[in-house]
Amino acid sequence: MSSSVETALRAVETPLFWLGALTAAWLSLCCVNRLLSGIRVWVLGNGRLVSPTKLGRWAVVTGATDGIGKAYAEELARRGFAIVLISRSQEKLDEVSKAIASKCGVETKTISADFSSVDIYPKIEAGLAGLEIGVLVNNVGTSYSYPEFFLSVPNLESFIDTMVNINITSVCQMTRLVLPRMVERKKGAILNISSASGMYPVPLLTVYSASKAFVDFFSCGLQAEYRSKGIIIQSVLPFFVTTKLSKIRRATLDTPTPERYVAAELNTVGLQTQTNGYLPHAIMGWVTTALLPAKTLNSYMMGMGLSQRARYLKKQKQG
Repeated sequence: MSSSVETALRAVETPLFWLGALTAAWLSLCCVNRLLSGIRVWVLGNGRLVSPTKLGRWAVVTGATDGIGKAYAEELARRGFAIVLISRSQEKLDEVSKAIASKCGVETKTISADFSSVDIYPKIEAGLAGLEIGVLVNNVGTSYSYPEFFLSVPNLESFIDTMVNINITSVCQMTRLVLPRMVERKKGAILNISSASGMYPVPLLTVYSASKAFVDFFSCGLQAEYRSKGIIIQSVLPFFVTTKLSKIRRATLDTPTPERYVAAELNTVGLQTQTNGYLPHAIMGWVTTALLPAKTLNSYMMGMGLSQRARYLKKQKQG
């Protein structure tokens, strides 16, 4: 090795050493920070925050008679909130309302409303008048009957209107009704139930995926606007849960029951503006967004959608 090369190597040896040391230290600090943050969220949690004394006496839940919405209503009632249940079927509302009042001993109120319509909000506003609302759970939602190409969706025009009204308009309008009083009292929490489908485009569920992405962006923007006023606005992005919407009946570690999911999710309120709500879902979210290339994920989702579509259409022909 020539003396000139040796000299050049010695010249860069020390800077390279310190660059490597600083990089290693930075990566170590990031890992420790992530570990401590994970322990704070998923082990210690923040469950004591979601209580009537800290947020307000009433909790309002849309889409409250099934699945995640019903689980939120039951869990919030168990924590002492009086509950306003809003859903389409008055019969189901009465059934859930009586069960919650009997089991948890809290006051309940029902408002029947079809969120596919846009003329329901004066009625809801009247029903909420005078209530000290501490929590709003914007849960009501709808999806596809089966994965399908956009132009092949049955009754596409009415499908678009329904999807937008239920998944997007409801979130904006309910927030409009409830947020002003929260700002006056300088406390309150709005939990907007988005979906993991809103974290990245999902082919063959395009309108649903886009509508849930809106909910996520809307929530994060509002949190930036109203954080300084004492309001918590959280975007909740679950993967599969055993609900009618998901058409999954058997619970597993990565597909929890609504009750298990909601109990975990409420512990993240005030700690995460965006949350997958449940540790296995958080791991799945990290893998799909941070590790997998977008093109690979898109191809995988397209293939899965085509497979589900084929099975559905084959069953329809056989039936």
